Amino acid sequence: MRNILFVILIISLLTACAPSAAATPNPDETLAPTETPRPTAGPTPTLPPPLAVLVIPADLNEDTSKAYQSAVYDLAQAAGLRFQVRNSLSVEDIALEPNLKIVIALPPDPGFASLAAAAPQAQFLAVNIPGVTPGGNVSVLGGEGIRTDQQAFIAGYIAALVTEDFFQVGAILKKDSPESLPIQTSFGTGRTFYCGLCRPIGQYTPFEYPAFIEIPGDAKVNEYTAYADVLILQKKVGTVFIQSGLDVPELLDYLTITGILMIGTKTPHKPLNAWVVTLQPNYLEAMISAWPSLLEGKGGQTFPAPLTFTDINEELFSEGKQRLAKEVMQQMFEGYIDIDGTP
Repeated sequence: MRNILFVILIISLLTACAPSAAATPNPDETLAPTETPRPTAGPTPTLPPPLAVLVIPADLNEDTSKAYQSAVYDLAQAAGLRFQVRNSLSVEDIALEPNLKIVIALPPDPGFASLAAAAPQAQFLAVNIPGVTPGGNVSVLGGEGIRTDQQAFIAGYIAALVTEDFFQVGAILKKDSPESLPIQTSFGTGRTFYCGLCRPIGQYTPFEYPAFIEIPGDAKVNEYTAYADVLILQKKVGTVFIQSGLDVPELLDYLTITGILMIGTKTPHKPLNAWVVTLQPNYLEAMISAWPSLLEGKGGQTFPAPLTFTDINEELFSEGKQRLAKEVMQQMFEGYIDIDGTP
């Protein structure tokens, strides 16, 4: 009997230590799907503000350079654009500026064709750059040009206006240039418009005015001064108009030493005491007028640049004289003056 109880006790102990049977899952119960977390996207890169670039040559006249930089800077700031000044611009530079909006360039051509193709989202403005034509996202400023005869007419008028002996004026011209004869005609008409027959009072002169000297195309720059001496020493010219292309620093510096007054069509290489005025298109003001169109993305345009007075020496060309010359110039533009003949 004792043995039977002992066996029962052992069996009970073994049963208590055995693991419980695993619960059988209910086939009607389904496990809720677990959502797999999706990777979150990183922050979207933020483009910098749109960029306006001014491309100007390193040797540009300092005053002109400052004027353009100041004007474009102010325009860019007002429009919320970044602003950069460069002496050159390449396709590689453009690739680094995905938010390029406006490029304005002065001569020489930085490569408008390739630059405009590389940045179709931007507007390009060529300021008096030969060979660049408007189209697509390229616009041109001054493409219509300024008439040489109009410049010569105003030059003749101003020359007589500022010269003490008003009849003693002349011009330095390119020999065999197709512009030489029209310049002579219109320059003389401008002088006549100011002083009529322009005959000297109480004195005789063997020379005919206006006086002209033509420099051959094959003449060296250091020979220009000898041609100028014909007007200065022989014909006693007091004010001279210099045709575009002859206004090299060597000649201008020499003329300054002689004391003769000068009128030209391009800003001189440095300030000159004897420089009266430059007769050239007002590209700066025209550029400012063109800015809204560039900002609106309107490309392929040609913007005119009216003739104006720059580099004015007010000691020689006073405000009163400027006013008279501007009135005459306006009459010329409106067609009231025949600049090719007797007004």
